[in-house]
Amino acid sequence: MAIVRHGQASFGAADYDALSAVGEEQSALVGDELRRRGLRAPEVVAGTLRRQQHTARLLGFPGPCRTDKRWDEFDHLALLRRYVDPARVEPTLKDSRAFQRLLDEALEAWTRAGGWAGFPADALAALQHVADAVPKGRDAVVVSSGGVIGALAAGLLGAPPATGIALNRVAVNGAITLVTVGRSGANLLSFNDHGHFSGAQRALLTYR
Repeated sequence: MAIVRHGQASFGAADYDALSAVGEEQSALVGDELRRRGLRAPEVVAGTLRRQQHTARLLGFPGPCRTDKRWDEFDHLALLRRYVDPARVEPTLKDSRAFQRLLDEALEAWTRAGGWAGFPADALAALQHVADAVPKGRDAVVVSSGGVIGALAAGLLGAPPATGIALNRVAVNGAITLVTVGRSGANLLSFNDHGHFSGAQRALLTYR
């Protein structure tokens, strides 16, 4: 199963949930990369967020995209409002690195309050649901977000929440994470593969 982080959203804009022009390019390139890998009539699943749904469409696979809210990202703006002084947030809205530091702070506070606990569990349940629903002989492509994918990877490794937060921090827009699900359960094969954004496509490499 290929799990794709959505293309770049519109950081700093009034509507963050819309793909940027770069995000649209990234999404189309991910579709090309997945076809190069020879996926077998993949079933496409995405969260309900617009940036996830738009990315799924731009991958260019035929057929409908099934929607599952468990692949949605946590509400990062709500977490910042809850755990960080708003006066500290405003100056970072045009500086993605400074914004990420505050988001990490909010995520750590959320974790201490017990809010993270159900997040990887939902992702693991959504993963199993996809695996159970895909017909034999076909592959699956899931479009989700960095926090979900980081939490899922950490959960599969039996790692603590801090690992999921760290993986979210380095998640690349349009990166591909591979998971296999079989009789022995789910196993992480690779995380955050973004080789398709190298060489002539390096300008498309973004983290936020």
